[in-house]
Amino acid sequence: MAAPTLVMASRNAGKIRELQEILKDTGITLLSLANFPELPETPEVGATFAENAAAKALEVAKATGYPALADDSGLVVEALGGAPGVYSARYAADVTAPRPPADADNWQKLLRELAAVRPEARGAHFVCELALAWPDGRLRRFRGECQGVIAREPRGEQGFGYDPVFWVPEYQATMAELGPEVKNRISHRARALAAFKAQLPALKDELA
Repeated sequence: MAAPTLVMASRNAGKIRELQEILKDTGITLLSLANFPELPETPEVGATFAENAAAKALEVAKATGYPALADDSGLVVEALGGAPGVYSARYAADVTAPRPPADADNWQKLLRELAAVRPEARGAHFVCELALAWPDGRLRRFRGECQGVIAREPRGEQGFGYDPVFWVPEYQATMAELGPEVKNRISHRARALAAFKAQLPALKDELA
């Protein structure tokens, strides 16, 4: 039986590298939107991570003819009422700016908004909703979370997004200090993918 091929509905290089590393032992051939340059990005207009992931996966599966994986993930900060949430990637967006905000723009805004918040009230968690869709519209969902605290200043050079300011108490380090080997075991995306991988034996006939 031929190895299954999935399309990751993303052009985010950091995200794709993580997924390739996590899925390297599954026998899955992972493509991305880089293999389909004619396809546009699906706008993230859903009210939840799950809605955005499902919309992206379904659109890419129908457009490519392959099963598609899509995730929507972000940071939920308790002291900010759940923000930045689904707006995590564009938290510091300026409608007058010619480009989306850089990662540092987003976490710098976050640190400014939490400047007066006490250490014990800086709890946060990363969420990843992963959707697996087929061209015929079938859909499966998987979820992962990673608990932490928002640090007062950035530390570490690895990772991307909010990793430099996301403190993981268990390791006494930010996510950006942990390196890919640890991050790919404990991250929200790793946990969502672990849930997906656990279902692969049951899904293998549908994916082949």
